[in-house]
Amino acid sequence: LLEKMADVSLKEAALIVGVVAACYWNSLFCGFVFDDVSAILDNKDLHPSTPLKNLFQNDFWGTPMSEERSHKSYRPLTVLTFRLNYLFSELNAVSYHFLNLVFHVVVCIVFLKVCKLFLDNRSSIVASLLFAVHPIHTEAVTGVVGRAELLSSIFFLAAFLSYTKSKGPDNTIVWTPIAVTVFLVAVATLCKEQGITVVGICCVYEVFIAQGYTLPALLDTAVQILRGKGSIPFSMLQTLLKLIVLMFSTLLLVVVRVQVIQSQLPVFTRFDNPAAVSPSPARQLTFNYLLPVNAWLLLNPSELCCDWTMGTIPLVESLLDVRNVATLTFFCFLGSLMVFSLRYPGDSSKTVLMALCLIVLPFIPASNLFFPVGFVVAERVLYVPSMGFCILVAHGWKKLSNKSVLRKISWVCLAAVLFTHALKTLHRNWDWESEYTLFMSALKVNKNNAKLWNNVGHALENEKNFERALQFFIQATQVQPDDIGAHMNVGRTYKNLNKTKEAEESYMIAKSLMPQIIPGKKYAARVAPNHLNVYINLANLIRANESRLEEADQLYRQAISMRPDFKQAYISRGELLLKMNKPLKAKEAYLRALELDRTNADLWYNLAIVYIELKDPTEALKNFNRALELNPTHKLALFNSALLMQESGDARLRPEAKQRLLHYVKEEPQDSNGYFNLGMLAMDDKKDTEAEAWMKKAIRLQPNFRSALFNLALLYSQTGKELMALPVLEDLLRYYPDHTKGLILKGDILMNQKKDIVGAKMCFEKILELDPSNVQGKHNLCVVYFEERDLIKAEKCLVETLALAPHEEYIQRHLNIVRSKIASLGAVEQSSLPSDGNAATETKKSSFQNLKEAKTEKTTTQSTADNKKEHSKNKKPTEKSSVDKETPKKSTKEIKDIEKKRVAALKRLEEIERILNGE
Repeated sequence: LLEKMADVSLKEAALIVGVVAACYWNSLFCGFVFDDVSAILDNKDLHPSTPLKNLFQNDFWGTPMSEERSHKSYRPLTVLTFRLNYLFSELNAVSYHFLNLVFHVVVCIVFLKVCKLFLDNRSSIVASLLFAVHPIHTEAVTGVVGRAELLSSIFFLAAFLSYTKSKGPDNTIVWTPIAVTVFLVAVATLCKEQGITVVGICCVYEVFIAQGYTLPALLDTAVQILRGKGSIPFSMLQTLLKLIVLMFSTLLLVVVRVQVIQSQLPVFTRFDNPAAVSPSPARQLTFNYLLPVNAWLLLNPSELCCDWTMGTIPLVESLLDVRNVATLTFFCFLGSLMVFSLRYPGDSSKTVLMALCLIVLPFIPASNLFFPVGFVVAERVLYVPSMGFCILVAHGWKKLSNKSVLRKISWVCLAAVLFTHALKTLHRNWDWESEYTLFMSALKVNKNNAKLWNNVGHALENEKNFERALQFFIQATQVQPDDIGAHMNVGRTYKNLNKTKEAEESYMIAKSLMPQIIPGKKYAARVAPNHLNVYINLANLIRANESRLEEADQLYRQAISMRPDFKQAYISRGELLLKMNKPLKAKEAYLRALELDRTNADLWYNLAIVYIELKDPTEALKNFNRALELNPTHKLALFNSALLMQESGDARLRPEAKQRLLHYVKEEPQDSNGYFNLGMLAMDDKKDTEAEAWMKKAIRLQPNFRSALFNLALLYSQTGKELMALPVLEDLLRYYPDHTKGLILKGDILMNQKKDIVGAKMCFEKILELDPSNVQGKHNLCVVYFEERDLIKAEKCLVETLALAPHEEYIQRHLNIVRSKIASLGAVEQSSLPSDGNAATETKKSSFQNLKEAKTEKTTTQSTADNKKEHSKNKKPTEKSSVDKETPKKSTKEIKDIEKKRVAALKRLEEIERILNGE
C-alpha cells in the first residue's frame, strides 16, 4: 500500500517539469560566476588530459587534499559530472546550467515520491511545487557549483526511499534495501558531505514511523527493562540490529572521510567566519542566532545574497542583545514541534517529525555548532532542509484547507505564495548572469560585507575598468579596515594604473596587518596562503628599481620563513636571483620549489632558464623536455627549447627544433617570433624559398619586426636578389633609422647594383653620425671617396680608419695603395683616374662578416605574483620578451661562410691593387 501511494503519475511529473522550466529557463543564459570560476574555469581536473585518479585525490576545487590551502571538500562524483560537461561542450556554460536544471527536476520528482509517504496526494503536490519554485534554491540550481547539493539530494532521497522498503511481512528485516541504502549513502556523501546525514533520518524513521514508537513508550520500556520487570521485545531487537548496521556503516564512512582529509580541518580566516574565532559567549550566541536567520530566509526569501561572510551579520556579543529574542523564539517553536511529534501518536505527529528531521539533520554539518565552516550563512546548504520546511507548510495548509471557513483563503494564499515565489526565482536568476550583476545585487541587500565590494571590483578589473574597480576596492578597505586582501587589491589596481608610489603604500598597509614575527620565537600562526602574496606582490613591485633588489629578496625570504612550503615565493625569488646574476642561488630556489611540486611544468621551465644562464645547454634542454613531458603545449618551453637546439649548431637537432616551432605557432598563431625563427632555421638549411615565406609571414603579423626585416633583406642579398632587398631595407630604416647593419647593406647595394654613389655615401655618413668609431662604415665611406676620384680625401679617411682598427691589414694595404697612386699620378692625373666598382665589392664582402642578426630570444621565468580574487585558485600567467641583439657565438655554418667571404674579399683586393697600381 505504501509503495502504491508513493507512485508518481506522468501528469504529476509533467506538471513539475513545466513549473521548473518556467522558473529556471533564464538560468541557461547565465555564465560562470563566483565559486564557478574556481570549480570550473580554473579546475584542471575537468580536462581530459588530467588522470581520473586526480579526482579522488583532490578537493572540489582541484587542490590536492594533502595541501593546507585545500578546503577539504571532497566531492569527486560531482567533479566527474563537470568533467563530462567539459568533454561534450568544454567551457560552454549553457550545458552546465542545463544539467543543473535537469537534476533539480529529478530532485523535485523524487521529493514528491517521499512526500507521498507522509502526506495525502494533494498536499504532496503542494509541497513538491513549493520546493520547485522556492527562491532560496537559485544559488543551488543557477550557480553551477550548487550541483553538489542537487546530486547529493538525489541519492539522499533515493537512500531514504530504499530504506523504507527494509521492513518485510510480520516485521521481518529485508537486507537488500538496507545494503542499497548504505551504497546510496556512500554515493551521496561523495557528491557532498551532508549526504551522510540521511542515516539519521533513516534511524528516526525506523523507530518512530516503521515501528510506531513514541518517546513516552520508549522511556517506559527502558524503565521496565532497567527494573528487571521485562525483557526487550523481539521487534525492538530487530530494530536495534538494523540501527547497529546503519550506524556501523556510517562510522566506516566517517573514518574513510577523516582519512581523506588526513585528519586536518581546513584553514579559514576570521573574515570567512568571524564568529568562529570569537571568544565566548559571542561565539555561541552568534551561532545560535544564525539558526533563526536561516529559518527566516525560508519563510521570507525576499532579500537573498550570494555571500554572507565578514560583517554581513554583526556578532551577538551580549545576552542583552535584542536579537537573542529571535533565537529564543526559534528554539521555543522548534521545541514545541519536537514535543508534539515525539510525544503523541498519529499521522500528523509522524509527518511533523519527518519534516523536522529533514530540516535539522542535513543542516547540522553547516550549522557551526559542532565544528567551524568557511561561511556564516549559505543559501545553497538550505536546499535539503527546505524539503522539511515545504512538508511542514503543506501539512499546515492541509489542516487549514480542511476547515470550510478557511478553505478559500488557504487556496488564495497558496496560489499567491507559489506565484510570488516563482516570480522571485525567475528574477533572481538574472542576478547570476555575470559576476558584476551578482555582486551588485548582493550589495543592495548588504553593504557591510567587504568581500562583496572586493568582488565587484574584481568584476570591473576583469573588464579593464581599473578606475571604477579602484573605487570599490577602496570602499572595501573602509568597510573592513583590517582586510588584508582589500588593501592588496588596492595596491594591485594602483600598479595597473602605473601609480607605483600609491601601490607600494597600499601593499605596506596590507603587510602591516600580517602577524608579526618575533625574533627568536618560532612562528606558529596560520595564515591564509592568499594573504602571504602581499610579500610577493610588494617584492615584485619594488624590484623594478635596480637599487632595491636586496630589499625585494628580503621580502621573498620573509614569506618563505612564514610558510616554508610557499611554492610561489621560491618561484618569484628564483626569478629575482636570476636578475641579480646569482644563477646558483636561483637554482637552489627552483630545486626547493620542485621538492614541493614536481608536476609543475613551469618550474622545470624556469630551471632550464637557470641552466642557460649557467652556460649548461645540455641540462637546460633536459629540463625543457621535462616541462614538455608534463605539459606538451607549454608555449615558452616549446619556443626556447627550439632556439636552444637551433643555436647549438647541431644539424641533427634541427628537425625537432622545427617541429617544436611548428607546434608553437599552432598554439600562438599571432606571434611573429615563431615564424621568424622558422625562417632562420630554413636559412640554416639553405631552404631559401621556405625561409622567405616564413620571414614574410612574420612581417605581415608585425610590420616593424626589426630582425625579420633585416634578415629577409640579407637573404635577398645573398641569393642575388639585391634589388628586392632595397624596399625591405627602406621599411626597416623607416622604423629604425639608426639600424647600422641595414645602412651598411643598403649602401652596398646602392653602390654595386644601382651605381648610386650619392645614396651610398649618405648611408655611410649616417652610420658615422650614429657611431663615429664604426670601422665598416668608415672604410666604406673611404671607398666612396675613391669612387668619387678624391684620392686625397680617401687617404685622409683611410688614415682615420686605420687609427680605429690598427690591426686590420687590408686597411693598411689600401692606404699604401692610395698613397702610392697619389705619388705616381700627381694632382693632375688624379682627376682622370677610372672609376672601379671592385673596391666597393670588397666592402660588401667584409661588411657581410657580422651581418646575420640574432634569433629572437624568449627566456623568461614564470611568475604568478598578483593574485586577483580572494576565492580564486590562481591561474599561472607566463611572460614573454623578445630581445633583438647580436648572437655572441656563431654556428659552424656561419664561420665557414665568413671564411669564404674573406677569400673572395682577398681576390677582390688583388684586383683593386692591380687597378690602383695601374697594371
